[in-house]
Amino acid sequence: MDAADSKKTAKKPASRTTAGRGASARPAAPGKGDAPFWKTKTLEQMSQREWESLCDGCGRCCLNKLEDIDTGETHFTDVGCKLLDTQACRCVDYKNRQRKVPDCVKLTPRGVRRIVWLPPTCAYKLVAEGKDLYWWHPLVSGDPETVHISGASVRGRVTLDETQVLDEELENHIVAWPGRVPRGGKAKAK
Repeated sequence: MDAADSKKTAKKPASRTTAGRGASARPAAPGKGDAPFWKTKTLEQMSQREWESLCDGCGRCCLNKLEDIDTGETHFTDVGCKLLDTQACRCVDYKNRQRKVPDCVKLTPRGVRRIVWLPPTCAYKLVAEGKDLYWWHPLVSGDPETVHISGASVRGRVTLDETQVLDEELENHIVAWPGRVPRGGKAKAK
């Protein structure tokens, strides 16, 4: 930070992450009377397929974030990872994402409990806190489009990808919506 910027709050890029999957990996729906796996298992007890299916495909975790070095507060931007497909809200190379984006964070059960910047709608975070998934989560609704219909996804909201914005310009792209539950996400769609 140079003298000209000393009046601004200094921010540094936060780690990128991927919290779910690149392609749909949905386990079979529970039968009548059976509680869904996310209500009966801890994150550690889930199979790989169950774990991957917790990702709702919102893409919020794939937004670039800034951390205020004075307060530790995380600020989301409307700038996506270079591997984020902004229409599908999925990683275009999920298998190789950490090789191509070295600061991409692979979520683990332990990490979910420690990472402070996960969005409030994140299924991993909700399950870790003993909460239920929102109505629009594809595991609940049965439809991968409901995450977009509810306003929970990044579809139509990402302005640029990280290759188009200098790190020092990210501060100009801070947005609040990724850190909030969307209005359409709180109540069941009619």
